[in-house]
Amino acid sequence: MAKKSLEILTETMFYVLMALLKGEMCGTEIAVYIEEKTKERIKLGPGTLYTILAKFEEEELIEETSVIGRKRNYRITEKGLDVYFEELERLKLCVSDGEREVDENEKNIPDRFK
Repeated sequence: MAKKSLEILTETMFYVLMALLKGEMCGTEIAVYIEEKTKERIKLGPGTLYTILAKFEEEELIEETSVIGRKRNYRITEKGLDVYFEELERLKLCVSDGEREVDENEKNIPDRFK
C-alpha cells in the first residue's frame, strides 16, 4: 500500500507549519522563529527550508502571498491547518502512549529516567 504524501511530518516540517500559525512570513522569518522557538535546537538551513516550502506549496499546505524582490511571503492554508492539527494530535498520542508505558513498567526503568 502506498504511503500518502505527508502522512507524517518531519520535525522541521511541523515547525514550519507552526511558524505560519502566527501569520504570513518569509523564509528568513520562519527560520528565525524556529530557531528561537526551539532554543537553537533546530537550525534550518536555506536548502532544507526552501525544499520544505516548495513541497508544502505543491501539496497546497501553504500559499505564496507576495513577492518583493527575492523575498517571498507565505501563509498556511486550510489544508495546511488540517495537516498541522492531525500531526499535533498524533504527537500527543505518542507522548501519552510513552508515558503510560513508563508508568506501567516503572520497576524496569532506571532511577535516572524517573
